[in-house]
Amino acid sequence: MRAYCEGIELSNAVMTVIRATSTKTTNPILEGIKVKAEGEYLTLSATDGELAIEKKIPADIKIEGEVVVPGKLFGEFVKKLSNEQIQLLLDENNQLKIKYTDSELFIQCQSANEFPNIQTIENAQFFEIKQKDLKSIIDKTIFSVATDDTRPVLKGCLFEEDGNTLTSVALDGFRLAIAKKEISSASSSASIIVPAKSLSEMSKLLTDEEEKIRVLIERNFMMISVNGTKIVTRCLGNKDDFINYKQIIPSNFATTITIAKSQLLNALERASILSHVGGDNSVKFVVEGNVMTVTAKSEAGMVTENITISLNGEDLNIAFNISFFMDCLRNISSDYITLKLNGQVNPCFIVPSEDNNEYTYLISPIRQIY
Repeated sequence: MRAYCEGIELSNAVMTVIRATSTKTTNPILEGIKVKAEGEYLTLSATDGELAIEKKIPADIKIEGEVVVPGKLFGEFVKKLSNEQIQLLLDENNQLKIKYTDSELFIQCQSANEFPNIQTIENAQFFEIKQKDLKSIIDKTIFSVATDDTRPVLKGCLFEEDGNTLTSVALDGFRLAIAKKEISSASSSASIIVPAKSLSEMSKLLTDEEEKIRVLIERNFMMISVNGTKIVTRCLGNKDDFINYKQIIPSNFATTITIAKSQLLNALERASILSHVGGDNSVKFVVEGNVMTVTAKSEAGMVTENITISLNGEDLNIAFNISFFMDCLRNISSDYITLKLNGQVNPCFIVPSEDNNEYTYLISPIRQIY
């Protein structure tokens, strides 16, 4: 292999794909980045066995070839060469020479023959959606996925697409987030559970633009391609493997509260300073008439704030994990929110007051200790 490319483009490509390398593996090849020189492009790719990221950059290819470079070493070095033109030369012993200005580095590499094949998705089911909408539903649900290995399918978001709407669902046993957006076209309906790590990397690539993106689904894999970067992920199953979240949502509520989001979020952020001190992380809501009292307490002290609300139904006394509540509010853009409750032992449902059924959040109450 002999290839020439711009340092800034190589550095950006390496920083993109390196996020798919494995940091905990018994297979050293998964810690590497495959570099392939072919045609008019350098193609860089990395995978941890579940997530794969591939990016192409323009290059002047004199001799085609491919090799697997040590990911961490290559990444650390190349990002220091963003202002240089770089020459890559590979010898018959898999030693890569990185030549820049009047200097050079030699790196011992591995054969590309040992690198796993990245799943190719062709003739797949697909749907098309605006980039900003896909990014939105990922960001509004991903924080609610489970983080332990007890139920592996809960470590991802369920994507359900019915030809008109894409619904993303995440739950961890204590909270549930549901986000919906319209799609522009689809080949057929589909459902798939996408790992949170993969969705996080996809969100970083997506922009807040109206431009549409095609999402491809084939068997147990999903793929998107954005600006020369391709992400392919192995998925965790489909809706038959997920919890039937629709059964969790009641049709009637004994207490409905409308409140200014910013007032409640500001009160919770101040209350969290105290609640975190004792490690309790709880906040209590006392609803009486048109006032909701927010209280947090620890050995360091106690904070109490009164917020004016609009109440329809019964008064209530209930407590929640304060961090879970703030996570939700930070993902709602509406100025007002509606809280829907059925007593102090049942979950609270939170929706934007101007909601058109695009976002629903559930949080389970906790036992009150004061």
